[in-house]
Amino acid sequence: MATLLTGSSTSSILTRPYSARAGIGELGILMMNMGGPRTQDDVAQFLSNIFLDRDIIKLPMQKTLGQFIARRRVEKVKRQYMQIGGGSPIEKWTRIQGEGMVNALDRQSPETGPHKYYVGFRYTEPSIRSAIEEMLRDNIDHVIAFTQYQQYSGSTTGSNFNELYRAQKQLDPGSKLRWSFIDRWGTHPKLISAFADRVEAQVQRLEDDVRQETPILFSAHSLPLNVVDRGDPYVAEVGGTVAYVVDELRRRGITNPYRLTWQSAVGPLRWLAPQTEDAIKSYGANGYRSLVMVPIAFTSDHIETLYELDIEYGETAQKAGISQYLRAEALNDHPPFIDALATIVKEHIDADFPTSAQLLLPDPGEESKQTTLTRQWIASQARPLK
Repeated sequence: MATLLTGSSTSSILTRPYSARAGIGELGILMMNMGGPRTQDDVAQFLSNIFLDRDIIKLPMQKTLGQFIARRRVEKVKRQYMQIGGGSPIEKWTRIQGEGMVNALDRQSPETGPHKYYVGFRYTEPSIRSAIEEMLRDNIDHVIAFTQYQQYSGSTTGSNFNELYRAQKQLDPGSKLRWSFIDRWGTHPKLISAFADRVEAQVQRLEDDVRQETPILFSAHSLPLNVVDRGDPYVAEVGGTVAYVVDELRRRGITNPYRLTWQSAVGPLRWLAPQTEDAIKSYGANGYRSLVMVPIAFTSDHIETLYELDIEYGETAQKAGISQYLRAEALNDHPPFIDALATIVKEHIDADFPTSAQLLLPDPGEESKQTTLTRQWIASQARPLK
């Protein structure tokens, strides 16, 4: 399963565009993510961009209702960011991860280097558009679009790829840049091991008398149920990551019970449940006095870890009578995680830039015209060079 989802299995390869050994020109790696506001002044636009994105949330009268929800949340979200330093640290961590990744790649794959990473965020600067402009100035020939959402969803990676399609059509109509895609990697063995490291460190901090009985709550960003109902693979892929991490923990002798819960639901739609906050309250009411929280869908600290899990849910846990509330550190600059990033890219290069069959399979439910166009463009990039 791990090799299939990372695109290194022959069953998940549609075509092999060309051999890295034959020369690929200048190679760039675009690290794609949602992004976050750098300062308080960026919060309003950040929220507006999210609630106007129909890939992440579909609302009636989207422009009107989306802007209304965004405006109502601005001051609250500003206060939350003030409690974690005033802005999001996601750009800082992405650049640290990118730097470590390309340094490792230069050592592991010198024939395709020197490697350079770029940061392209969906809702904030540095944007996907800015990254493409930079790569064109740098005379990059081939770009690996490397999603930093390890589990695929049309509302996250899919939205990023849709924006990538729109931006490259405008900025590179002659198709100077050649693209390949790393679209999901949630069961890669080195990612799983890095997550297990972080969980194990917190389990060892538990009091001796509750160390084996304390629940581990794997928390992931929720999705509206209408996204799930159309066949989005996110829920299954998050569950896959959890299953692999638990299997690794069992090999390490950690036998704690666990659950997968969902956080960060906003707006009027129905979202995935159980909500993480509700689960914390429930376990407190059932007599549990310790919990280990694991941000399983995030690879770096940002508002969902530093504010929501640490501060907001920490207060919830205290009120519920949970005296030992521990949160596994985000992967951030954990050396095994940096090694995982480099390994995933090297495997992609060594396999001659495969396109995952999963990426080109549409959801069974309704698909937007934009998503169809993006999928067709991705398929066109998989054809061999003439």
